[in-house]
Amino acid sequence: MIADFGFGLGVVSYSLLLLLLFTVRKAGLVKYLLILATAGTAAWSLFHINLLFGPIELENLFLFDSIKQSIWLIFLLACIKHDFRSLKDVLVRPFSIVMLSVPVASILLPYLVPIDVSWRFLAQTIIALQVLVILELLYRQAGENKWAYKPLVLYLGATNLFEFVTYANATMVGGLEVNYIAARGYVYTALLPFLVLAIRRIKHWGVDIFISREIVLHSSLLMVAGIYLFIMAMLGYFVKFVGGEWGVTIQILLIVLSTALLMTLFLSNSLRIKIRVFITKHFFVNQFDYRIEWLKLTDALASNESSIPKVYENAIKGWIQAIEYHSGILLKKEGHSLNIKAQINHPDLTPRECQLLDELAIYCQQKDWVIDIEELRYQPFIYEGLKLNHALLNECSFQIVLPIYKAEALWGLAVMNSDQSVRKLNWELRDYLTAVTAQISSYVFHHEASKEVAENAQFAAFNRMSAFVLHDLKNVLAQIDLILANAEQHKDNPEFIDDTFETLWHTKARMDKMLRQLTDKKEAQRSSERLCDVSTSISTVIDKKCAGNLPTPKLNVIDEKQLVIDEEKFCNVMYHLISNAQQATSNDGKVNISVDMSVDQRFLVVTIEDSGEGMSQEFIENRLFKPFDTTKGNAGMGIGAYDAKNFVEKLGGSIKVQSEEQKGTVFTLKFPAE
Repeated sequence: MIADFGFGLGVVSYSLLLLLLFTVRKAGLVKYLLILATAGTAAWSLFHINLLFGPIELENLFLFDSIKQSIWLIFLLACIKHDFRSLKDVLVRPFSIVMLSVPVASILLPYLVPIDVSWRFLAQTIIALQVLVILELLYRQAGENKWAYKPLVLYLGATNLFEFVTYANATMVGGLEVNYIAARGYVYTALLPFLVLAIRRIKHWGVDIFISREIVLHSSLLMVAGIYLFIMAMLGYFVKFVGGEWGVTIQILLIVLSTALLMTLFLSNSLRIKIRVFITKHFFVNQFDYRIEWLKLTDALASNESSIPKVYENAIKGWIQAIEYHSGILLKKEGHSLNIKAQINHPDLTPRECQLLDELAIYCQQKDWVIDIEELRYQPFIYEGLKLNHALLNECSFQIVLPIYKAEALWGLAVMNSDQSVRKLNWELRDYLTAVTAQISSYVFHHEASKEVAENAQFAAFNRMSAFVLHDLKNVLAQIDLILANAEQHKDNPEFIDDTFETLWHTKARMDKMLRQLTDKKEAQRSSERLCDVSTSISTVIDKKCAGNLPTPKLNVIDEKQLVIDEEKFCNVMYHLISNAQQATSNDGKVNISVDMSVDQRFLVVTIEDSGEGMSQEFIENRLFKPFDTTKGNAGMGIGAYDAKNFVEKLGGSIKVQSEEQKGTVFTLKFPAE
């Protein structure tokens, strides 16, 4: 009975571990061998239960022990190297053949030739010694991973040391000691936690035991109650055994007390909460400490910086920090293009990488999916519907592509890379990135909305100012008209009257011009769009508005298509950009405008190049397209470049600026031609 109880505990324990191993999502040779070894040990324990199969015969004992030991030997041999891909790779090694020869011989030879029992005891002793030798070899070559392998060495070392002592003693005395056999079930069960701990520690095995937290929390009280009742039952049995006449009375007392304490356990809410908190804190290991990670992310985003470029930079820092990567780029979808908004420790994207990201962006518009480049390279079937030229994947320098959505539309992409080994995206990391993305996206969208609100407030203030100025100007014009009307009555002095008229008409002309300029600063009413030639419109702007200033712009038309646009608004945009180029360039410099089609014929490209003062990168990023920010003092309102950018992007195009101080500037405007 004592032996049966020990082996019964072994069957239950190893069966539970086997069920947990079946829940593991990762694949790997070591995982499958571990499952086989666990199942073999559970079956080995089951066959030792006398109540089910009767007393085990010596022949079967040798057979079961040899099979169990052979499986554990193969498992250990597979652990020696990390790059085994199949069982064949493990078995064909000379070292493996030597180590497995003894257990294989102990299984097969008895069926071929008669062997004395003492030799069979010796064979089992040698097998146990072989396991100890391989364990020593494995632990010695573990290096920095000795801490992870220590529980495995303790488990297999202790069990096989017990087997070695059992069979060494049997070899010397010519027979097995019954007490050794009876203790085996308890030994294997008691040492099982070391195996579980080793599975948790050794990451490259590809084994990660997972128990649902909800299942544990909801079954925790039942487990505690079961343990408590088991202890009380054993105590009652002991009292009955030694209690004599008082045994029954004390048993009744223990039953009443145990029932009362058990009811207290179920009825006490505070006690249940304490048990759940204890289990959550001490029996679950996640890939991240989410409390610490969330505090770090909150701290990274807790900036009072109002500059949008700085906001983008904080966002990509948050993503990189969240998964401990080294570099990253944040790209925003503007029209049909992906434009870089922030870049940290990452090299500039190559044209091939840009092409890859454009295709991934199209895919992400249809499916919200974090893209692992390594996974896409080797398991493309996972990304159903994504058709790529896989040569592009081999040339990209990033590992993760993270889509960002705003109101269910693709806002942009975050790409990240690590300078260390590639981390595979498992389910926990994907869920974690989804939560981080939601937080960072809210941060970015909040600041973008704040910026838009601030700009709208500036426009509203400007409109109110314009209304007052226009009102005052109209009053002045009315007075001038009155003066002109009265002056006509004093024609007796021709010279005075002529001078007066000349001055007044000149003043009136200036006032009209001011009114027109102020009126143009208002939000323009949407004009009718029509099909027009861009080159013709630009020529009109140069001839009628820019010809009076130096240097004279030169237009070069290479190729073009007619566009459906608001021609008047387009001409205003061209005038602002060409005029700014003239003002920034000396009279002997150059301002060249070219019109051409893009290589794929999808965009009409207008380039404005000058040899003027140029701009710093910091000015381009932070001030060039910021409304009401001007370097012209009172001579400008600072909304020309801002207005041009809005106009182009509303059409689905893009505007890019390349500039170097004292060397000139190039504005590139891309208009959709489809």
